[in-house]
Amino acid sequence: MSNTTLIIIAIAIVLVIAVIFLLTRKPTAQVPPAAATKPVTPVAKPAEPAHSGIADSAAAAVLDVAGPVVGVDLNPDGNPDDLTRIKGLGPKAQAMLNSIGIHRYSQLAALDPAQAGEVDARMGNFKGRIHRDQWVDQARFLEQDDTIGFEAKYGKLG
Repeated sequence: MSNTTLIIIAIAIVLVIAVIFLLTRKPTAQVPPAAATKPVTPVAKPAEPAHSGIADSAAAAVLDVAGPVVGVDLNPDGNPDDLTRIKGLGPKAQAMLNSIGIHRYSQLAALDPAQAGEVDARMGNFKGRIHRDQWVDQARFLEQDDTIGFEAKYGKLG
């Protein structure tokens, strides 16, 4: 007999043993459905903080120091502005600005050239865009709701 024939016979024997095993095993015990009981209402657990201890202290310290360094209020009141209305500033750049602590037009508009340079240095792949696309000037128009002035200088708001 050749090796191929022996391999085919071995596979056939293994398959026969597997089929016999599956057919002769006892069925597993089934759990009967529970009698009609009163539905259990979930009890809300008190919300736990996402982080605690040293990690929170370190994050708070970074935020406390970052505000004065960058020169913006890192805890603005109200909903954040849609910074993507600024020409040349997309969702990824907005996320980068948000991670720095800039969420509002007023924060961006308040930056002086030195502070804008500090923010620009922290923008990763978007470095240089704050100056080239004039984000600070655009933010000044949007902060004041000056749509006419914005569109006259930068084109139609999209």
